[in-house]
Amino acid sequence: MKLSDRSIAVIGLGYVGLPLAIEFGKKYRVIGFDVNKARVEELERGEDHTLEADLVGMKEACTTWQSTQKIGLSFSCNAEDLHQVNTYIVTVPTPIDDFNNPDLLPLLKASETIGKTLHKGDIVIYESTVYPGCTEEDCVPVLEKHSGLTFNVDFFCGYSPERINPGDKINTLTKIKKITSGSTPEIADLVDALYNSILLNGTHKAPNMKVAEAAKAVENSQRDVNISFMNELALICDRVGIDTNDVIEAAGTKWNFLKYRPGLVGGHCISVDPYYLAHKAKALGYDPQVILSGRAVNNSIAKFIADKTLKLMIQKDHKIKDSNVLILGVTFKENCPDCRNTKVVDIANELEDFGCLVDIYDPWASPEVVKHEYGKELLSAIDPEKSYAAIIACVSHEQFLTFDFKKYKAQGAVIFDVKNFVDRSVVDSRL
Repeated sequence: MKLSDRSIAVIGLGYVGLPLAIEFGKKYRVIGFDVNKARVEELERGEDHTLEADLVGMKEACTTWQSTQKIGLSFSCNAEDLHQVNTYIVTVPTPIDDFNNPDLLPLLKASETIGKTLHKGDIVIYESTVYPGCTEEDCVPVLEKHSGLTFNVDFFCGYSPERINPGDKINTLTKIKKITSGSTPEIADLVDALYNSILLNGTHKAPNMKVAEAAKAVENSQRDVNISFMNELALICDRVGIDTNDVIEAAGTKWNFLKYRPGLVGGHCISVDPYYLAHKAKALGYDPQVILSGRAVNNSIAKFIADKTLKLMIQKDHKIKDSNVLILGVTFKENCPDCRNTKVVDIANELEDFGCLVDIYDPWASPEVVKHEYGKELLSAIDPEKSYAAIIACVSHEQFLTFDFKKYKAQGAVIFDVKNFVDRSVVDSRL
């Protein structure tokens, strides 16, 4: 089958799937599929709450399909529509459970749905982050079971890990280099050509799917470990009584020093992917000490911030119980609505355990999502007449760059700057 004859279903229309569906929809027949009917209806209205989509490109791709019925993009939550395609790209979430074990349920359910519509000659490409071997060991058996077809005889697989960076408007899908792989050499070539047809900077074709799977887990695990070292440095510097950022600036004068910064490590990738790699290592009888020690350090930072804030409040003679504390930002990064695995909530929980009355304000986050996922109410606006014993600047949203910290400092508030963006003259502590 020629590349131009490929018709594609993108399974899962979140931060990863939607941009992919739009780009492929400009050149191929694409069905954007999601089990969430409300999400499909939102996209059909031309809206996107993730703010990741090229809405103009989405409208054009949808219009092309409506006018030509040959190429273009449409959306569906009806699995029966998947019978129309011959290529599936899976972009569903791969989270962890309460015990930090991989939660493959969304991935396996997506594989089951595909298996029920799979035809001979079809290709299933996975983009969801997994551990090495997951595609062949966990997903393929589900595809075989529900299709009655045989892997690498009747249908084939590929793996091309997603590299979406939420909120990043520079390193967007078409501008990054993507890893590709396939279950046979011929399929690897086809998958590589398929992605190359929409990318500006090409691909890296991995020798096999396990290499591609491992590469994705390693990318974020490496970053996690590097940040954990800086977070540990911050804990040490706090005890020494010096500023971590001053140390980093001084050390950064050496030509080969890497300027990682301490901080809260949340989000769907860096705080999750290391557990997938660790899970596989443990299954093979190896205890991954560096990976898990880095995770432990990064998971401790929220408590450190809360405890440090409480100590500073006591030094300023604030009564802890019933003291008002304002947290600025709840998303896991600046200028982005993504609240997945945010560690800001851990700070709020720790302060509330000590009896503080915590307000959270974030103009980017969805109040409904934060309420549903974390049980926290967001302020719709900050009451200018309300006084606070402490303010913790957790996320450097553009709206916070002009926030009047000096006003609250003059009122005796403790100012804790997590992201190193507040005027140093008003800050009581920085990470």
